[in-house]
Amino acid sequence: MHLLHQRGPLHDLPDTPEAYDAVLADVVEQALARLTPEGSLEHPDCVDDVGDTSLGITSLLALAWQRGRDPRLPEAVRRSLAFHLRERVYVRDNPGYPNLRVRNSGLPHARYVLAPGAHPIGDWPSTVWALLQAVTILDIAEGLVDDAQRAALLEVARGYWRWLTEATFFNPQEAGNQAIGCVVGGLMLARRLPRQDGESVRSRALGLYREKIRAHRVPDRGALLPPEHRGAYDNNYGPISLSFLAQAHRVSGEEMFAEDGDTLARYLDARLTNGGFDHGGPRYSEQHSGFESVLGLRYFGHRIGADLGRYRGDTRWARHAARPDGGADGHFAWMLVWQIQDPTRWHRTPSAVPARHQLRSGTVSVAFDDRMTPSVVEAAGTYYLPAAVNRQHGFGPVLDGFVFCRPMGEVRVRDLRSEGLAAKLVTKPVVGRDHVLRQVRSLYVTDGTSLWTTVAVERLPGVPYLLAGLPYAADDGDRVRRTADGTVASAGALRLTHPAARGAEHFDARAELTQEQAAFALAADPRGYGDPDEGWRHLVSSTALEAGPIADAPDDLHVFAVRYGTHGPFTLSVDRAGEHLTFRSTAFTAVIGDGDERGEPELTLRPVSG
Repeated sequence: MHLLHQRGPLHDLPDTPEAYDAVLADVVEQALARLTPEGSLEHPDCVDDVGDTSLGITSLLALAWQRGRDPRLPEAVRRSLAFHLRERVYVRDNPGYPNLRVRNSGLPHARYVLAPGAHPIGDWPSTVWALLQAVTILDIAEGLVDDAQRAALLEVARGYWRWLTEATFFNPQEAGNQAIGCVVGGLMLARRLPRQDGESVRSRALGLYREKIRAHRVPDRGALLPPEHRGAYDNNYGPISLSFLAQAHRVSGEEMFAEDGDTLARYLDARLTNGGFDHGGPRYSEQHSGFESVLGLRYFGHRIGADLGRYRGDTRWARHAARPDGGADGHFAWMLVWQIQDPTRWHRTPSAVPARHQLRSGTVSVAFDDRMTPSVVEAAGTYYLPAAVNRQHGFGPVLDGFVFCRPMGEVRVRDLRSEGLAAKLVTKPVVGRDHVLRQVRSLYVTDGTSLWTTVAVERLPGVPYLLAGLPYAADDGDRVRRTADGTVASAGALRLTHPAARGAEHFDARAELTQEQAAFALAADPRGYGDPDEGWRHLVSSTALEAGPIADAPDDLHVFAVRYGTHGPFTLSVDRAGEHLTFRSTAFTAVIGDGDERGEPELTLRPVSG
């Protein structure tokens, strides 16, 4: 089976003017065939997230007319815009909507579902999306609609803004992407209003960003990130927030949007594998967005000098939202408009700046979590997640069901590159069940093809093993395939184990089940409402690679050594000289010191010549 939403890298999509014109031409033909006598451009199968869709198609027709002057389009734009203004602007409170601060305000808003009282909780984001469609059309409809229709659309957009910021609680779903989108809508609206009114709306939008979003950023992996559904980062919505930050910076010039976008982009770059796979999030842990993320990944990838376009997007939504039959849907259409308007080109080479929470070279990468435990290991196109033992998740030595990977004190990190090799040394103080503090030193070395992981810890009583990952997925062209094995070797014994117990708390990689599905099965609430990260933390056991210690380690140490990515035998020797440990393999020699005068780890590394 394949992961449903992680498909081709987004920077593989052609982004020439000719390519975009072809996309718009296809939308035009679909829209003209779909246009109803009433003027609707909604897909006939669209039920939810419908409030902005006809207006979104209208915006794409307007852009197509600006670029090609197709004589069929002005009438279609005017008729469909009239439909939205007449049929999709609601001024009566939706029955059951729980987030009003002012009842019976008479202010316009959009609906997530058209029927009164049907899923009203979605009306806040739907109104943000309708506001963004409206202000985008106001930007591109010059010479296309008459003054009266333009004035009516501007008044509705102004009402949307007031409903979002006066009549309701701001950002009631605690969704950063929605909140930043609302701010962008205000900034774009402000440019269309009389000067005094525009300055007031702009000031309000900037204040909301500072006070409601920026002041509540969530720390993760050394970065402060916009809060997303009560978490720090979501694989679907995080890149969408990046697109909104890009547009906020483009239209306002405010440096705080660039700063926060740079931070989010560097964070995303550090956690994203070479192949573009990633997982984790408080809303959709494996779902990836598509065209909605292109602007942000491209804009900030260029700013920070990183190939963020390797992100595997849901290319069923490569250019625009689409229904299951492939038909165009106008939801989020402004994102296509903005990416066509923005002249930034993709940055296609990896960042040369070392990142604390990443080791990356060639086709190998390791992303590290907040505790500097690997969150994803990638080698030879296979992805390994932290395995679970006795309700504990991670990579690290295991003794009697206790995983030695949770630090009790400062985690020290040393990065080094030498003659084609890249390495990261992570030193953690860890306390076991015996209350003894031990130093766990993990050395990760790669030549861009293989990854060698060597872990040394003060000798443990009994016979420990190294928890070396859960083989989970593998590249398969423009898809990611589920797997239950990988190319792994160990200098000690190596075994691949699967849970003996059954049930949602035990993840067997051989089952046709994704991590996100398993996580939602363990979450308190269902998909679309629950937190898959929280659910996954309830996992008791999983498929796991277990590596035994090497035989000839110094008497006071247990040492484990694993190689990912290449076939063949693997040996490693360890020598101690005073406070220095020397690791020798057929590919490299590494020396780890006790620490410099500041306690920082010492590392030297050299390749073994062929």
